[in-house]
Amino acid sequence: MTMRRPVQQMPDDISAVLTERRLRDAYDDRPAYQRNDYLAWVGGAKRPETREKRITQMLNELQKGGIYMGMRHRPSDR
Repeated sequence: MTMRRPVQQMPDDISAVLTERRLRDAYDDRPAYQRNDYLAWVGGAKRPETREKRITQMLNELQKGGIYMGMRHRPSDR
């Protein structure tokens, strides 16, 4: 499947926190569109506080499983 949205590059700080929190596998297990959407959403924040809030939400969703952007995502249930 080809992505129709621009492919987002993983920022170093997000890569580091995924590794630090041991969530890289949970991130990598998500479909490509979800990984891309998370990065675009975080990258689109205009204020540093908003960016941090979005990173925190992404990490919490990956840790908990079953949630994607505040919506139910059964394939990632833990």
